[in-house]
Amino acid sequence: MTFASGFAPRPVTYRTTDFRTNEFRGLAGGEKFEPEEANPMIGFRGALRYTQEPEVFELELQAISRVWDAGHRNFHVMLPFVRTTRELERCRDLVAHAGLLDRPGFELWVMAEVPSVLFNLERYARLGIAGISIGSNDLTQLLLGADRDSERLSETFDERDPAVTAYLRELIPRARAAGLQTSICGQAPSVYPEYAELLVRAGIDAISVTPDVVERTRRLIAAAERRLLLDAART
Repeated sequence: MTFASGFAPRPVTYRTTDFRTNEFRGLAGGEKFEPEEANPMIGFRGALRYTQEPEVFELELQAISRVWDAGHRNFHVMLPFVRTTRELERCRDLVAHAGLLDRPGFELWVMAEVPSVLFNLERYARLGIAGISIGSNDLTQLLLGADRDSERLSETFDERDPAVTAYLRELIPRARAAGLQTSICGQAPSVYPEYAELLVRAGIDAISVTPDVVERTRRLIAAAERRLLLDAART
């Protein structure tokens, strides 16, 4: 409610909990409930956890419903680490059961961090998804097969890799063609100035950055948009 009221009437999109099993195990008493996985990064997390532990997800949905009951209609929900259409369907059913899909203006988003999102865009749109937000950290590690927590793979893990940028250039236009809004909430735009131009040229709607680089990013976006307009005028 603090964030929803503080930013009103501008939209606030809440990404639901996406702790990995090793992070949950690190909490007091966590080892009693959480499995020990060899690779938690691609393990029991995100939307899959909601489908298998719906009672935990329902706690978040109840809290979100209270925000709407208090009159904050600018508060939306984003599902993390969605692997398949089946997972999304089951999560959407839980959101609908909480009554949120009946709220006028409510939006349900999906994180685009698993590469399969590109191939499921049309299916997600048919399920009523309002938009996708690119998680560049997870997307990079899954496209390049490089664990982002591994120091030994730090040179391989690079959001600027041609495979990653090519994926974004295809993902964003296809999402917009499917009627979805697009944004990015990974670290890449905060770290690499050239990412702003890449995203603007791809047609992204919103770019999320850390507070310390907001003004710099605004200038970079404005410059990229001017170049885009100039190129269009020349052609």
